[in-house]
Amino acid sequence: MTKEKPGCPVRAEHLTPRRGQRGFTLIEVVVALIVVSLGMLAVIETVGGTARNSSYLRDKTVAHWVAMNKLTEVRLLPNAPAVDKSSDEVEMAGREWRWTMEVKQTPVETIRRIDISVRPSEAPEKSSMAFVSGFYGTAVAPPGTTMVQWKGTPGGPGGRGTRGGRNNGDGSEDGGRNDGQPPPPNNTPPPDPEAGEPVLPEPERDN
Repeated sequence: MTKEKPGCPVRAEHLTPRRGQRGFTLIEVVVALIVVSLGMLAVIETVGGTARNSSYLRDKTVAHWVAMNKLTEVRLLPNAPAVDKSSDEVEMAGREWRWTMEVKQTPVETIRRIDISVRPSEAPEKSSMAFVSGFYGTAVAPPGTTMVQWKGTPGGPGGRGTRGGRNNGDGSEDGGRNDGQPPPPNNTPPPDPEAGEPVLPEPERDN
């Protein structure tokens, strides 16, 4: 027999539950766990998708840089690239990339089209992560200028964008215009001395 300790009487109200107090049933616990699990799965899937998208955008940006670098390198060559298809590998951002360049002839004889596609070296051959197109030709304005030489040579007869002009047969030149039209009139107003504008002396003319 167990003896009760003095001063610690056992009351019957401690042994019987009070009215209005009840715990969760097993079904309620299982349903709560299922709801929490579904919520966690959705959060994990969202985080994983964001990480995959970030990695894809990073790789696509680097691939575009590789393509633009190759296109710039070809356009800076002194001679036009041959009409052909070539491929090679290059390392950038700690990864190997394979570029494929195809040069095509355009309807303009002096211009060639350059198509470059880039993919990771381990990716399938026909896949492409970045694609750029550009042009190379003598009809494109040289660096540092805005004049386009479609025909002729700079400074030669009939050359567009030149200042050499052509001789009209009477000892005068038309200032490079080859359309047979006279030069436009000078509509610049004369300087006003009262307004403080400088007046240039007139050139001396031979009598």
